[in-house]
Amino acid sequence: GMTYITYSNICTNLLRNCLKEPYKAEFLSREKVHSALSKWVNAKPEKP
Repeated sequence: GMTYITYSNICTNLLRNCLKEPYKAEFLSREKVHSALSKWVNAKPEKP
C-alpha cells in the first residue's frame, strides 16, 4: 500500500513540475530548511 506521506510527496513533486515562473522559484524557496545541532554537556550547550 501507499502511505499518506508517500502520496503527499508524489503530489508535491507533480505540482512543482507543473508550476511556471515566478511561482516555481517562490515555491522552491519555501522548501529550504535550516537546522543546527548542538552538543550538550551537563545540561548546558557547548560552544562550537
